[in-house]
Amino acid sequence: MKFLTAITLMMLATTAMAQHLDVQTTVHKQDVFVNDAGEEEERLIEAEVVLPGETVFYTITFTNVSDEVADRVVITNPIAENLVYLDGSAFGAGMDIVFSVDGGETFAAATELTVVENGESRAAKASDFTHVRWVMRNDLAAGAQGTARFAAVLK
Repeated sequence: MKFLTAITLMMLATTAMAQHLDVQTTVHKQDVFVNDAGEEEERLIEAEVVLPGETVFYTITFTNVSDEVADRVVITNPIAENLVYLDGSAFGAGMDIVFSVDGGETFAAATELTVVENGESRAAKASDFTHVRWVMRNDLAAGAQGTARFAAVLK
C-alpha cells in the first residue's frame, strides 16, 4: 500500500532572502470521528500517514522576527510530484496568490497559465501546478504574523 509520512509531505516555504521571517509549515489531514452525541464530525489532525486519494492541508505560518517592517514578503511552496493541488484551495488574507506550471521558474494567476501538451497549448489545470506563491500586498510589521494555506490530494 502506498503512503507517505508527514515528514515526506513537509516542504519548506521560502521567503525573500532579505527578510527576517520565521516560517513554519504544518501538514494536516481530515479525520471523521463520532462525538459524544453520536454524530459524525470532521476535524484536522496531524498527517502522520497519508493514503492515496486523501487530502492534505498545508498551513504556512510566518512571523516577522525582526525589529523592522518586512516589505515585499513572498512565500513560495512547491507542490510535490505525488500531490495534486486542490483547485481553489489556496488562501492568504491580504495576499495575491499565483501559481507556477514550470517548476517555479515563472508565476501567474491560475487563469493566465498555459501548458503545452502533445504540441498544443491549453489552459493549465490544477493538476499542472508545481508551486503556489503568496505575495503580501502590504508590509508585515515587526512581530506580526501571517498565514497561507492550500490543500492537495495524494496521487
